[in-house]
Amino acid sequence: MRWIVHLKVDGVRQVHLAPRTVVAGRDPSCALRIEDVNASRRHCRFTIAPPAVRVHDLGSRHGTHVNGVPVDEHDLADGDEVRIGSTIVRIAVTPAEFAGYTLEKELGRGAQGTVFLARHDNSGPAAVKVLHDMTPQAAALLIREVTAMRALRHPNIVPLLDAGTEPAPFLVSSYCDGGSIEELGEQPVAQAVRIIRDVLTGLAHAHSADVPGVRLADGTTRSARGIVHRDVKPQNILLHGGVARLADFGLAKAFDPAGLSEHTRTGEVGGSLGFMPRAQILNYRYAPPSVDVWACAATLYWMLTGTTPRDFPAGADAVAVVLREPAVPIRAREPDLPARLAAAVDEVLTENGPVSAERFRDMLIDTG
Repeated sequence: MRWIVHLKVDGVRQVHLAPRTVVAGRDPSCALRIEDVNASRRHCRFTIAPPAVRVHDLGSRHGTHVNGVPVDEHDLADGDEVRIGSTIVRIAVTPAEFAGYTLEKELGRGAQGTVFLARHDNSGPAAVKVLHDMTPQAAALLIREVTAMRALRHPNIVPLLDAGTEPAPFLVSSYCDGGSIEELGEQPVAQAVRIIRDVLTGLAHAHSADVPGVRLADGTTRSARGIVHRDVKPQNILLHGGVARLADFGLAKAFDPAGLSEHTRTGEVGGSLGFMPRAQILNYRYAPPSVDVWACAATLYWMLTGTTPRDFPAGADAVAVVLREPAVPIRAREPDLPARLAAAVDEVLTENGPVSAERFRDMLIDTG
């Protein structure tokens, strides 16, 4: 049987399937950040090789305690509590199984969670995303929100297969064997355009689809016509069998009522903000479908140039950059791009008016 190790502190949960060393402390470089004035900058180290986990004090000022006893090194077990300063890290060791899906290996780790390749006895491979930084209440709300997306089915959308909260909050979706656009990086013009046209086809469906049980911006829950993704970016565009598919549909929307909207939680330029239009910052809760189209244009821009449409100088307030700075014309980055393609991308990125997914898709026909 395979096992996973959970490190839980103040609602934050890290899940580890593969051997890993995790340093805990106040220093920003620590993999397990402890916001506690009584914790040392680099307080202790967890050595993880599921199901085994061992803690090693790193010469901390106030020491590392396991179940109330000071230790230099100690082998930990399910249910143990490690005190770091005034903060308790709870250890859990559980079978590597979520709703019948057995985790096999880690595929990626990001701000929202860790994605694992998994298999089910009755089906093929799947991708299980184990979510981080969530209280039980927030997790239950998010799962309730995102479950509505199970009704969203289209060849260019990664389908949600299952979701739950035990042994940790998780989402199960179809596995895409081609990886993400983020992993592929810059692409030739024809390939980049084809990928974005696939994504726009999926968005056109989602923006007009009837989805039951959706929580609306006013707090009511009912069937809704049209779902906005709100987090289109290279990391969320996956390839499978040569077809581009948009992943994590509904997750950004679900994080909002759960109090965990990524752009307010992290402010990561390399994440959402680099692919976010001004309109989405100004009215996040009521973001219209055109914000997804802008993000598609920004993603195409990134695939063709290797950079986002706006420049984010070191030390600048990233949100202020999105609000104040226009997109740099794409041919200022890559002068040799076809003129019609550049004009189509620039038209969407100027934000002079909403552009539908269908219109941008049609604009990209025969632009090479």
